[in-house]
Amino acid sequence: MAAKKGFLIGKVAARTGIAVSAIRHYEDIGLIRSERNAGGQRVFLASDIRRISFIIIAQNLGFTLAQIKQQFDGLPDNRTPTKKDWARISSSFGREIDDRIAALTLMREKLTSCIGCGCLSLKSCALYNAEDRASRLGPGPRYLLGDKPA
Repeated sequence: MAAKKGFLIGKVAARTGIAVSAIRHYEDIGLIRSERNAGGQRVFLASDIRRISFIIIAQNLGFTLAQIKQQFDGLPDNRTPTKKDWARISSSFGREIDDRIAALTLMREKLTSCIGCGCLSLKSCALYNAEDRASRLGPGPRYLLGDKPA
């Protein structure tokens, strides 16, 4: 602990398992804030450790730092976020997580049936795209994403 109430950057790094350079980067892009003690060292609050923990979890779920920052921009800078503040972020991310789960479930089902089919029927194959007809529906593997062949 520093003379100023809070945690020095090395302690935050040890507590979160994140490199000091990553913590500095998070600060540079506005995900967390520090103050300086009398010696000029960065001092972080316990709420910054919670924010970093959330960043780690969100990144592991595939969210970008930009998406995380967008959520953090609604958090107060002048006080520790409350349970209600975190619930709002959780709700917002929860909807996207639910959408991702649904998309992954659909992908798993389609791939399972595709791998198991042995391509006995190209008329119903989700990967078969004769003459690139699926391109009119947009980019990517349209049939695997849920579009139906015409």
